[in-house]
Amino acid sequence: METIDKNVGKKFQKSYFDVLGLCCSSEIPMIERILSSLDGVKDFSVIVPTKTVIVVHDSLLISQIQIVKALNQARLEANIRAYGEPNYKNKWPSPYAVISGVLLLLSFLKYVYSPLGWLALGAIAVGIIPILLKAVSAVRNLTLDINILVLIAVSGSIALHDYWEAATIVFLFTIAEWLESRASHKATAVMSSLVNVVPQRAVLADTGEEINADEVKLNTVLAVKAGEVIPIDGVVVEGNCEVDEKFLTGESFPVAKQKDSIVWASTINLNGYITVKTTVVTEDCVVARMAKLVEDAQNKKSRTQRFIDKCAKYYTPAIVVISAFLAIVPVVFKVENKKEWYHLSLVVLVSGCPCALLLSTPVAMFCALSKAARLGVLFKGAEHLETLALEFSLTVEETLEYELNISRISSIENKSSHPMAAALVDFARARGIEPKPEKVEKFQIFPGEGIFGRIEDNDVYVGNWKVASRVGCTTVPNLEGYDVEGKSVGYVFLGHLLLASSVSLMHVEREQRKL
Repeated sequence: METIDKNVGKKFQKSYFDVLGLCCSSEIPMIERILSSLDGVKDFSVIVPTKTVIVVHDSLLISQIQIVKALNQARLEANIRAYGEPNYKNKWPSPYAVISGVLLLLSFLKYVYSPLGWLALGAIAVGIIPILLKAVSAVRNLTLDINILVLIAVSGSIALHDYWEAATIVFLFTIAEWLESRASHKATAVMSSLVNVVPQRAVLADTGEEINADEVKLNTVLAVKAGEVIPIDGVVVEGNCEVDEKFLTGESFPVAKQKDSIVWASTINLNGYITVKTTVVTEDCVVARMAKLVEDAQNKKSRTQRFIDKCAKYYTPAIVVISAFLAIVPVVFKVENKKEWYHLSLVVLVSGCPCALLLSTPVAMFCALSKAARLGVLFKGAEHLETLALEFSLTVEETLEYELNISRISSIENKSSHPMAAALVDFARARGIEPKPEKVEKFQIFPGEGIFGRIEDNDVYVGNWKVASRVGCTTVPNLEGYDVEGKSVGYVFLGHLLLASSVSLMHVEREQRKL
């Protein structure tokens, strides 16, 4: 994604496309071949969980409509999405899925009137159309995808005269694609809400003229009335007001602003009138950077995703080979129950579909990134989520009254839910020191700083450097000369005194595990 952003300039345009036919990462090679063959396409990126394709292209050589046309020739159901706008068209299942389902349901009435059983063939004939078209496109692009596997399975079931089973496969597959599209739309909506919150208009303070926010230059003075959204990050030049910064900070109470106060785009002027001198342009404001970080994070694969993608290259062909082998067994060994072997072969073909394997990891990562963004936490990539899943380990520097102090610390930390607290408790137990939380009194949590507890008539503070101010300490020990890279440094105070040498004491680091 970083290369994409570098390529966008006056000459190149970055366009977003909803590609509903993007089932899983097995379709990525086909999309790559299509886009790489187009003149004017400079770079592109495929985001599978949201069924999004981002293309950097020369708008003079190739238009958005031409790109859509090229993708749709491969039956990828692509359409243009205005930047940041959700463009969801599959609110309801396709007519093929609906008609196929109705015919399949009516076919069960064969127990009342036997000729109705043939409606299962009608369900197959209607529902198979989009699958067949996509399978043909995959073959033309030399891609082995799920549509081909389903087509083989349906053909085999028909050959075995299992019409109900074939119709059920067709119906469930088309419905599954629709449900997948709905899930992708909900995931995309999080990103879209983040982008859409960026104000589109701004009012010039000097003339009162309303212009597009992206046309506002640096150091321009804007007018913001009560109830209006601040369009761009800046500094208050004149006036006083209270601003709702909940979108950025998560805190719902109003924040007072006066001359020289910093204000951010997408926050709301609750009362008063202010003029704001812009300190950035629209694309560099805090909200725009947040949206870019989330978008970048979607495209940065974790180690698990990269591993799964490597497996996918061999997984689908392997499933086809295994299925073919099971179909050949009754012929080679001349077994009696040939139909059961053929049936088993088709079951393997359908149940071994790679979509679940290929989609599970990126969808899980995307949901986690989106949820974190909603809560105001931005990750630069999915790999950092995997790092958080690893356990914390503890390294303790020189301490005085080692066992006694570890007992006090672990007893207090036992009442905290912080991941580092769990590491401290585990550290103590590994050395035969059992925490005694029942002895802790007046337990308190200081958000962003640390915790406090009174144990055996001693006040104990545990936290980062900020907790030092709670005990009246204006400075913390200098860690120069110690290897603290990749580690979080913690401090423990007993009353007003450190429980350690001058380097403080705790270094909490994550164990690095390899796949």
